[in-house]
Parts: sequence; structure tokens; C-alpha cells
Amino acid sequence: MKIFNYRRVPYAEIRAFSVHVLTASGSFLAFLGVVAAAERRFVDMFWWLGLALLVDGIDGPIARKVRVKEVLPNWSGDTLDNIIDYVTYVLLPAFALYQSGMIGEPWSFVAAGMIVVSSAIYYADMGMKTDEYFFSGFPVVWNMIVFSLFVIDASATTALSVVVVSVVLTFLPIHFLHPVRVERLRPVNIAVFLAWCAFGIYALLLHFATPQWVVVGFVATGIYLYGIGAVLQFFPSLGRK
Repeated sequence: MKIFNYRRVPYAEIRAFSVHVLTASGSFLAFLGVVAAAERRFVDMFWWLGLALLVDGIDGPIARKVRVKEVLPNWSGDTLDNIIDYVTYVLLPAFALYQSGMIGEPWSFVAAGMIVVSSAIYYADMGMKTDEYFFSGFPVVWNMIVFSLFVIDASATTALSVVVVSVVLTFLPIHFLHPVRVERLRPVNIAVFLAWCAFGIYALLLHFATPQWVVVGFVATGIYLYGIGAVLQFFPSLGRK
């Protein structure tokens, strides 16, 4: 006599819920990042953030593959994703910036406050993405911004200027690139993004004792990613087939 009927196991539901668990694991990676930042182990913190970024990159395609929204309509993957994104893209980088004292007192505290408040408002914007999947306004990717400041060993003036400009651009209708979803110049955009990641990983492996050629490559690719959305906005025919 069979006590357990395997045919009744809701495999589709279990598989779909596992995707939510994968997304939620980003919160634990963020917690590990908080611990590292609190102990001023910023290299370790950025490794945890990198893993969180990897999870964020793969959970969406997996969710679409297993039809999570259809199988589990009462569980919002979008809400869960926004929660994790705010922690990993905003809160933890802001805390790292404050904890590092990069901008000095009291400006590190002020800059962190500007980041978390402006980003919270941005997440409430229902029109944050355009029809071409550009972000309208700076898309609060503070993990990339703060990481860049660490890689280039930014001065207090440079760091504060980058933060202020990015906060202001959060509320302006300037387009910013989504390197994967935007179709225009997609091969170039992805190649530049991967190059930026490679330079950044190398800088992490060197514990931010970064050679000049790595800094130059990292800054050049970063400026491209930061500004190419606006370029494509003002030249709407550029990159179209």
C-alpha cells in the first residue's frame, strides 16, 4: 500500500515557489554585505553584492521559463524583486559610503541620506521605464556608483559631486541604459557592460590596489554606460535597423 502518492505533488507550484526563494536569497546576501560593511571589509561586501547582482540577473528569465505568474498568481515576484533591489542597489551601498567616510563628516551621512530618500521616491514612479526599456531618470543603481567610487579611490569632492548629480538626474526625464533589454546598440552595450564587470572584478581581486590602465578602462566603460542612454535619447535614429 502506498502511503504517499507522488502524482499529487504540485511540481509546478514547488518549482515556481523555488524561484521566489532564489530571489529572496538576495536578502541574505545583502545581510552578509551589511555585516562586512559594518566591519569595514568593503572588498568582501562588494563580492556579496556581486553575487546578489548575479541572482537578480538570472531569476527573471527563470521565472518566465517556469511561468511563475501563472502558477502562483497570489505571490508577487515584482514586489519581492523591488524589495531585494532596494536593499542591494540602494540601502547597502549607501551604508558602505557612509561607513567608509569617503566624503568626510558630516557629508558622508548627508550623501547616504540623499541616496536612500531619492531612491525610495524613484521606486514609486510607475513610469520609470520607457517603451524601449530605457530607464527614465537615473535608475538608482547605487551599487555600481559606489563601487566605482571605491575602484577609482575617489576624492571627497568627486564622490559628493557624483552623488549629487545622480540624485538630481533621478527626477529628470533623461534616459539611462538597461544594457540587456534595450535593443538599440545591444551587442555594443552588452560588450561594454561585460568589460566594465571584468575591470571591476580585477580591481576587487587586487583589493582596490588598481593599476592605472584598469582604472582608465573601468572609467571609460562606466562613462559609456552612464551616458549612452541620453545619447540615444537625443539621437533617436542612432542604433536603429
